[in-house]
Amino acid sequence: MDIKSVNHIAVICADYAASLHFYRDILGMEVLSEEYRAERRSMMTKLALNGSYLIELFTFPNSPKRCSYPEACGLRHLAFTVDRLEETRDELQRKGVACEPIRRGANGESCFFCSDPDGLPLEFVSVVEL
Repeated sequence: MDIKSVNHIAVICADYAASLHFYRDILGMEVLSEEYRAERRSMMTKLALNGSYLIELFTFPNSPKRCSYPEACGLRHLAFTVDRLEETRDELQRKGVACEPIRRGANGESCFFCSDPDGLPLEFVSVVEL
């Protein structure tokens, strides 16, 4: 087996406009392409972070809501590395995103969580080299 990297992460969203606004305008991702797939009645949008293809947003008719609490099996959250954790949290809150308090770990790692418009938990991590 020769796995090189994660190619992309697919996120199904209930409200395409809200999710696109969140990932593009709030998190600052770049839209690489948007495509309406008529046969599936589905949008597919490819997003990049710092020039690297990362996330696909999908819509599908009548998708069930995500089970986040209590936590269900499967993908738990997406985690993003940031340089300035407190500034990132402050900026998200100024943009109307509810964020949990910053957690400080004994291993030098600090993080906080928020959620996307469909309740997908997002973690923001700042790693301090020891």
